[in-house]
Amino acid sequence: MKPVPHATSLRRAPVQRRSAERLTRILDACAGLLDEVGYDALSTRAVAQRAGVPIGSVYRFFGNKRQMVDALAQRNLEHYSERIVQRLREAGDGGWREAMDAVLDEYLEMKRTAPGFSLVDFGNQIPVGARQAEPNHRVADRLTELLSGYLDREPDEELRRVFLIAVETADTLVHLAFRVAPDGDQKIIEEMREMLRAYLARVLD
Repeated sequence: MKPVPHATSLRRAPVQRRSAERLTRILDACAGLLDEVGYDALSTRAVAQRAGVPIGSVYRFFGNKRQMVDALAQRNLEHYSERIVQRLREAGDGGWREAMDAVLDEYLEMKRTAPGFSLVDFGNQIPVGARQAEPNHRVADRLTELLSGYLDREPDEELRRVFLIAVETADTLVHLAFRVAPDGDQKIIEEMREMLRAYLARVLD
């Protein structure tokens, strides 16, 4: 079963397995509909119908569609984090270049294959309020948490700033690559990879 988003994104966290499975179906339905109709045309009623649950089940977890899509974005981040951890576990002690490739490759793979990800990813289309809650800040914080031990670095503000700059740069260039080509323009992606390596080498070598 896919990871359940952090409880802060929910009106009520699932306690029983059946409830968690229902929440997973709701978020899966939300992701599929985002690809089909977009955010503006998305409705909680359509999600309930697609998920095969009563509309009250949707409102048990979410007050509105924005909260539902934000929960999907949080689930995406949890899934992304798990994929990175697995890649690094398989890679062993490959240094920061191996870590950067894992971070970028897994993001590109989700961009190409994960339902709803092209619109939502980690929340880029959603107004989330406070600056520290902005999607790229979420990702930078998570990468600092995940990679500091692997890189043998303190998870301090300097490392977080480095990751935030890298994430903001990659976010802009990945969006450009996918505007140029449906699966991401490879030349733009490779230029981005070289740019990130040059920046991180100055900081992490």
